[in-house]
Amino acid sequence: MTDTRWRGGALIRPGILAFAGSIGATDTHAHHAAQVMTADTPLTVADEAGARHCGTAIVVPPDTAHRIATGAPTGAVVFLDPDTAAGRAAGHRAHRFGWAGGPPLPAPATVDGGLGALVADVVGALVPDSAPDPPDRHRSVTAALELLPTLVADGPVTTSDLADRVGLSTSRLTHLFSEQVGLPLRRYVLWTRLMIAVTEVGAGRDLTTAAHAAGFADSAHLTRTCRDTFGLPPSALSRTVAWDTTPRR
Repeated sequence: MTDTRWRGGALIRPGILAFAGSIGATDTHAHHAAQVMTADTPLTVADEAGARHCGTAIVVPPDTAHRIATGAPTGAVVFLDPDTAAGRAAGHRAHRFGWAGGPPLPAPATVDGGLGALVADVVGALVPDSAPDPPDRHRSVTAALELLPTLVADGPVTTSDLADRVGLSTSRLTHLFSEQVGLPLRRYVLWTRLMIAVTEVGAGRDLTTAAHAAGFADSAHLTRTCRDTFGLPPSALSRTVAWDTTPRR
C-alpha cells in the first residue's frame, strides 16, 4: 500500500477507526470493516472488477476488494465494524445506492469540531433513526468493561471466564453486552486489543512490544489482524498521523 500522502489525525474506539487529513492512494486490498470516505473534492475508488466509483462520499461494503485510485487533500475515512448498527447501515447503503450514491454524508469542511464530531455526524447520517440514550447498563456489563483492558493484555480472554468474574451466565453476559454496548463481546475484545496496540505504536514502541502489550501472540499476529480489519498494517500511519486513543464508553 502507498501511504506517504496519508497525513492528519486519527482516533480509534471500539468498533470505529477514523482518519481525517490528506488521503492517499492504496493498492488493492479488502478488510472486514465497512469503509466510509468523505472529502471536499471527489475521490475515485476502483473495485475488484475495475469499475471506478467517483464522488465526494464513497462507501465500500465489508470484505470487498478495492483500491483508492485518487485520494484527496482534505477528507475523512471512517472504518466501522460491520457488527455495529452504523457498520450494518453502511453496508446496506453501498448495496442499495452503489458505492458513490445515496444521501449526502458529512465532510470535514461541513462539521464544526474535531474528528470525534465528524464521526458522530457520519454515524448519525448512516443511522438517522437511532434510538435515544440507552437505559443504564447492567452492573455486570460495566464490570466487564472495566476488567477487559487488563485481561486482554494478559492474553486470550474467554467469555466464560469473564462471565464468572462478573457474576453472570455466559449467555446472559453476551446478550446484555451486545445489547447495551452495541458490539458483540468477542468483537469488543478484538477492538480493545487493537486500541492498546495502536497506543503502544503511537508511543514509539516496536511492533513486537506493542503486540505483546495488547495480548497478541507476536507482531505477525498483530499485523495480520490489522490488515484483516482495516486493510492496513499497524505501522502504516504511525509516522504521519496523530492518534487519539482516549477510551470512550
